[in-house]
Amino acid sequence: MSTDTLIIDRMEIADLFTRFARLLDEKRWEDAGTVFADDVAVHSPRGGELRGIDNVVGFMRQGEVEGQHTQHTTTDLLVNVEGDQAAASANSLVYYYRDGQAPHFTGGLRQYCTAVRTPAGWRFREVRITPAWTRKN
Repeated sequence: MSTDTLIIDRMEIADLFTRFARLLDEKRWEDAGTVFADDVAVHSPRGGELRGIDNVVGFMRQGEVEGQHTQHTTTDLLVNVEGDQAAASANSLVYYYRDGQAPHFTGGLRQYCTAVRTPAGWRFREVRITPAWTRKN
């Protein structure tokens, strides 16, 4: 694999994390296919193990709280590309807030992901979310 291809793959996977954060913040559930593979598996303390894009989207819709918004900030991205698959991890800060108010809850997460190259581009096939800390403001 050429250095140029590796750099492009890493940039596209970094964009994948950003698209995931924006999808969550903007509640654009209909765009889940731009982030997840159809056979995605998501593991989290709140949702347990969810398999399949429809189950993941259903869980995200169910978790909506009226009037509450989130802002996800992804940091410290590490990516190891091997062919058409990549192991990636990142830290995420999540701020929960209501319009015009400071966050009432903040959390730090670690995300461990497997991304796969599909005909439509890189997608998450597996996501493991591990809370690191929380703070009620």
